[in-house]
Amino acid sequence: MFEKIQLLQMAQSIARQAAFRQNAVAQNVANADTPGYRALDVPSFAETYQDERTTPMRATRAGHLGAANRVNVAMAPDPDAAAMSPDGNSVSLEDEMVKSAEVQRSHTLALAVYRSSLDILRTSLGGK
Repeated sequence: MFEKIQLLQMAQSIARQAAFRQNAVAQNVANADTPGYRALDVPSFAETYQDERTTPMRATRAGHLGAANRVNVAMAPDPDAAAMSPDGNSVSLEDEMVKSAEVQRSHTLALAVYRSSLDILRTSLGGK
């Protein structure tokens, strides 16, 4: 029952996307000196949060939420990595530090949404 709550699924999707992006950042940093390496990145959460079902749920009220959603992401060469070093490497450690900070913000957001959801559930069940 509780695994189908859309807000908890969204928090899980945010965390999953952030973890996947952190993986891309870690690969980029690890290959910062590899000749010919192209920097990888993952699309933003807003771009990747899609409907899981092909047929939408029937809404009987205007306030109903849609079907359960998930994140479909894939690492791809970073389109923003325009500058290349003479050895063909497109990794910028400064950009990777900024991306890492964005990933940390996404993890913090997912945790905050999850905690708030659990607090609401506890309150609705009469707990403290």
